[in-house]
Amino acid sequence: MIEVNLLPGGKKRPARGKVPSFSFALPTIGGLPQDRWVLGAIAAGVVAVLAMGWMFLSVGSRRGDAEVALEQVAQDSARYADLISRTNALLARRDSIVQKVSIIQEIDQGRYVWPHILDEVARALPDYTWVTQVQQVTAGPEPRLRVAGQAGNNFALAVFMEQLEASPFLRDVRIITSQQAIAGEQLSRQLVYAYDLEVSFEQPPMEFLETVPLLGPEPGEMAADTTGAAVPAVAQ
Repeated sequence: MIEVNLLPGGKKRPARGKVPSFSFALPTIGGLPQDRWVLGAIAAGVVAVLAMGWMFLSVGSRRGDAEVALEQVAQDSARYADLISRTNALLARRDSIVQKVSIIQEIDQGRYVWPHILDEVARALPDYTWVTQVQQVTAGPEPRLRVAGQAGNNFALAVFMEQLEASPFLRDVRIITSQQAIAGEQLSRQLVYAYDLEVSFEQPPMEFLETVPLLGPEPGEMAADTTGAAVPAVAQ
């Protein structure tokens, strides 16, 4: 349908069926583009550049700290390796010394066996009793002994055997032979009892002994033995 405007100066009516178009534009600021998507992209780029710069600086700082820590660890490792080497050398020397001391103590263990035997036999002798021979019958850490001598009578011999048995260093005292004999010179002969005994040596309990470390005292120091004799200060 065709319409004709017959009124002069009248406004033309918009045609039916057409929708007027509208456009939105941001105001211009200093000549920069005003599209919001462009501004968003620019802002994102700036943030990304700043983030990458911060990450680069942070990684560089961490790398420097790691290099310093690695150098310190290497120095500590070298120092500790030297310390461990010295410690192992000292431990090896200690083990060698302990082994040598153990051998010395094993050898020294029987050092005072015969002094104790002779001292205990002499201590057990009663009046009118004599010892003419002390002989080792069996070897070992606790040897078996043979004691021979003379006694004025059987009573003295019995006392001698009893006192030998009472010693903490002697045990299993038994008589082998006992017979009358004549002792003395031609003018002073007298009747005695010749005896032959067997005795075993034994290590007494620790409460009967006083022991000191082999390397403990200074050279020249003396320690009192349980028998009352002064002996070097070593394990007895």
